[in-house]
Parts: sequence; structure tokens; C-alpha cells
Amino acid sequence: MNYDRQLMVSNWVRKAENDLKIGRGEMGTPDPATDMVCFHMQQCVEKYLKAYLTFQGREFRRTHDIAELIELCKDADPEFETLYSLQADHLTVYGVEVRYPDDFYMPSCEEAQHCVEIALAVRDFVREKLGMERAGKDR
Repeated sequence: MNYDRQLMVSNWVRKAENDLKIGRGEMGTPDPATDMVCFHMQQCVEKYLKAYLTFQGREFRRTHDIAELIELCKDADPEFETLYSLQADHLTVYGVEVRYPDDFYMPSCEEAQHCVEIALAVRDFVREKLGMERAGKDR
């Protein structure tokens, strides 16, 4: 892999980790902003999938659609089908809809925690595919 692509993969991973950090930190507060936790978990998953696509040298359009990104990843590695059983594609709704007051919806703490768990599972899966160590110490 060339240096530029390697740098881009690293940048996607770093951004994904920042989303995870923000969301998990917010969950530790007395009254978490659950809509933002869910948003950041969607962003974490989206960025990890884009890191993998970049790693593979695959093109992708600008999108927040997790299922679309999973399908692109599956073209390179059919094992990405596993992410559907983790319900990763269910995070797409948090990428746009919960950010605007038009269709007001506030996820429960349990729903936000489930989003964190999905993001952690996707993170572990993709990091393994990228040949990175599992980030278990951060769990």
C-alpha cells in the first residue's frame, strides 16, 4: 500500500476513534445526550468502513448509508456480511435524522448503549481486517 493511502486509512481510523471517544464519554455523564451518542456511533462505524474501503483501494461516494458501505466492503471481503447480524446498518438513521428537530426523537439510554456496543463490535471487526490490533484495552 502506498504512503498516501496508508495515511488516509490512518486518518479515517483516527476520526472514527474520536467519534467513539466522544460518544462513550457522553454516556458516562449523569444525563447523556443520547441523540448525539447515537450520532457519533453511526459516524464511528461509517468512518471505519470508509477506512477499510480506502485500505482496499475501493472507490465510494459521499454517503452516510451504512448498508451501502457494507455492500461495498462485501465486494472486497464477503465476511462483511457479518455486520448485518451486528445490526450495524441500523445506525444509518442516526447519521442524519436525529440531528435535526424536524422529526424530533430522543433515543433512550438503553438504545444509545446498544449503539455503542454495535460500534465497538464493528470497530473490532474492521481493525482485524486492517491488520491492526484489537482495541480491547479501550473497551
